[in-house]
Order: sequence, then structure tokens, then C-alpha cells
Amino acid sequence: MDLSGLFGDQGGFRHGADLNDARIRVAAVFRYALRIAIVMAATLTAQAGEFRSSDGVRLHYTAQGEGEVIVLVPGWTMPASIWAPQIEHLARTYRVIAFDPRSQGASAVARSGHNMERRAQDLGELIAHLAVPRVVLAGWSLGVLEALKYVQSQGDARIAGLVLVDNSVGEDPAPRRGGTFMARLNADRNKAMAGFVRDMFRLPQSEEYLERLTAQALKTPYKASVQLLTIKQSREFWRAAVYGTDKPVLYVVTPRLKGQAENLQRKRPATRSVVFENAGHALFVDEPQRFNALMDEFLVETLR
Repeated sequence: MDLSGLFGDQGGFRHGADLNDARIRVAAVFRYALRIAIVMAATLTAQAGEFRSSDGVRLHYTAQGEGEVIVLVPGWTMPASIWAPQIEHLARTYRVIAFDPRSQGASAVARSGHNMERRAQDLGELIAHLAVPRVVLAGWSLGVLEALKYVQSQGDARIAGLVLVDNSVGEDPAPRRGGTFMARLNADRNKAMAGFVRDMFRLPQSEEYLERLTAQALKTPYKASVQLLTIKQSREFWRAAVYGTDKPVLYVVTPRLKGQAENLQRKRPATRSVVFENAGHALFVDEPQRFNALMDEFLVETLR
């Protein structure tokens, strides 16, 4: 599936490779079993929380662990539970808040507000609701832009650091544009979303896991999902946002954004960029141990 241009300036996702080796498929079964165990453990210990946004939408999150606060924001139409390997790992040391944006996951379906401005405001209201002096804000895919929009519009006084996962930040070179995803979404939404979910991964995932994520993605109404993909800000806006804060940044990407990652680390102080050469767009699911180790290093350095 060609997902080029799905997020405007952000370009397309890396396609899943055709991996037929039996050992890889066996490994996928074990990974899925481990993921189920992680989700079950998290369910037993996580606390569900919610608050009302200033425009009256019920917004849901889970909280687990104690200590400095890490806020995890998922991507387009995804539930916060996609961060399950990170929640389980990081909650051993930190208080982990996994946020369901409006019209996603366990949050209420909203009638409006499916744009960068409102979603960034939701993040600000979540952080205010948590009533802590600072957080590390981690966003994946569309969540990268929402995190940057929050910093641009509300400042970084309550941000200790930013973790930006696999989306363009407006740096050079620009990702390629184009693609036919929107046409396929209009023609057959169920099929398009199933393909979208499958293409987030490079390593094999179980059919049950993919079907569950697809069902979650389809909870976001069609109109809202299209509005979320209508990003009005320019590449220059996002570049100004990431350069406009001096907070530490961990930028983790797949090869399509390798050039941006290299340039950002070279030109911006307090930046570490890492490329996951063999992972898909949901790189923290494909390679959770490696991603968690990076998070550990970044958090120790940032929160000392």
C-alpha cells in the first residue's frame, strides 16, 4: 500500500517487507504472546482517568507507576494502548500517562475539534489536569505534530523534554509527497484502514493483533479522521516549532526520515536522532527493547 503524503508534508510510511522465513513467523507468535501478557499486566495495575476538555469532551487516559511523569500520545486514529510495551517498561521507574486523544481509544467521540489547534489545547489541558510541574511529552506520527503545536502555542515551561517518533519536523529534506490512500479511504474505508494498520509494521504481527488495532482505528468517525489529516501548517511552521524550544529532543525515525534526523542532530543543540533501519512506522512495537533502552537513556539524562 502506498501511504505517501498521508500526513501532508510528512510523507508516506515505509512498506512492510515480504518476510516469509519460518523463524521470523515463530518469533512473531512469541512477540504477540508477550504483548498480550504485557497488556494484561498493565490492565491489572493501571488506573483509568478522565477529564472534560474546555469544550466539553470526555478525554480518557491511563496512569501507571510513580515518579516523574511521561505522557505518551499515539498517532492517527490509534489507541493509547499501542504503547503497551513502553507503559509496562517505563512504569517501573516513572508515572506513565497514556493518552487517548479525542475520538480515539476510550475517549469520547467529539463533534468537532479534529485539528491541530484543538488537539494541542487538549494536551495542555491534560497536563494541567495532571497538576505536575513538568512532563516528558512523547508523540508518535500525528502525535509529533500535536506535541510541537502544543509547545508552539502554549510554551515549554512544563515540558522537560520531547520524544518525537517517526514524523517530519519540517527539516530538510522534505519527505516525498503523493499517494492514493485518501482515494482508497473514500472508496472502501474498512479495507483501507486494515491496509493502513498492516503497513505500520515491518515485522510480522499476528492477525488477531492487526484486527484489534483496525477495529480501534475504525472507532474514529470517517469525517473526523479526514479532518485530522487536513494539516494546514507549513513545513516552516514545524521547523520553527522544534527549533523554537531549547528542551532536549529525542528524534526516532525510520529510514525515510534519515536525512531530517541527521540534519536536526547536526544543527539543533540538545538533540539525539536515531534511525531504526529495520522497523516499520510503529517502530516501538517492532523493536520495543531497543526503543525502551533509548527512552531509558534519554529520561535519565533529561530528568537528572
